[in-house]
Amino acid sequence: MITCEGLVKIYKTDEIEVVALQGLNIQIDAGEFMAIIGNSGSGKSTLLNILGGLDRPSAGQVKVGDWDLLKITDKQLVDYKRHTVGFIWQNNARNLVSYLTALENVEMPMMLSGNYDPAYAKQLLEWVGLSNRMNNKLQELSGGEQQRVAIAISLANRPRLLLADEPTGSVDTKTADMILSIFQRLNKELGVTIVIVTHDLSMAGKVGRVVAIRDGMTSSEFIARNPSITSIDRMAMGLTSEDHEEYVVLDRAGRLQVPKAYLTALQIDGKATMEFDGEKIMIKAPKVIPAHEGVEPNSQTVGGKLK
Repeated sequence: MITCEGLVKIYKTDEIEVVALQGLNIQIDAGEFMAIIGNSGSGKSTLLNILGGLDRPSAGQVKVGDWDLLKITDKQLVDYKRHTVGFIWQNNARNLVSYLTALENVEMPMMLSGNYDPAYAKQLLEWVGLSNRMNNKLQELSGGEQQRVAIAISLANRPRLLLADEPTGSVDTKTADMILSIFQRLNKELGVTIVIVTHDLSMAGKVGRVVAIRDGMTSSEFIARNPSITSIDRMAMGLTSEDHEEYVVLDRAGRLQVPKAYLTALQIDGKATMEFDGEKIMIKAPKVIPAHEGVEPNSQTVGGKLK
């Protein structure tokens, strides 16, 4: 569904140039429900904006289905955003029109795209548990209810890809679990590919696959051994993080990002030694040779010999 290879995004102003993505590589299959995590400034939101057609890549390759987002025209981009991708913002004000009812908010994108289907609009609100709130306006809905309306809006034009930017960031834990359950159901029943961007590391226990981004590049992946087990069930059964396998990600040149915690623990900074024993690759801090065991600082060589 999604292929990014060597993806680069550079933001330029008159005096400064910021590289938000530095050759990022990622592949997401059709029908996946996965999350992208990373700290503020890691590049995760930039990636989401590019996949959503809200920003243009600077270089590399980025394809969503049959669309090449590096070469797409402005006219094609409008068609892409209307029919291929749905987007959910963390800020509810960007998702909803305040003077419309919940139902009218869902119907509006259908009207704009020429695919008005009032029965489907009502069905979407039923799927997100708002069958009794269809005729309520924005100020009559709670934050969690507004976010569920936003999910229904994002699916109004039957997109193949659903992108969510911190969809649980502004709601309480109970509502967050409800929203994630809705995502799981939509992913399973509709087959829509869902990508969530978040800084919440606990998301690894709630989706099948997590990709971590650091400094504009993919650094590691977490893949669930049993994604059907919910976080609540995992706690009840006493399961641990061993339910996920962690993988470092290699780019096409064979480069990888070693987790910072590992480097700090080994006191590796700048350089490291690497050994291969036939089965494993070992990375170690370079051995520091004391001055008295090496060549004296003031020694000279004459004719190939120390003097």
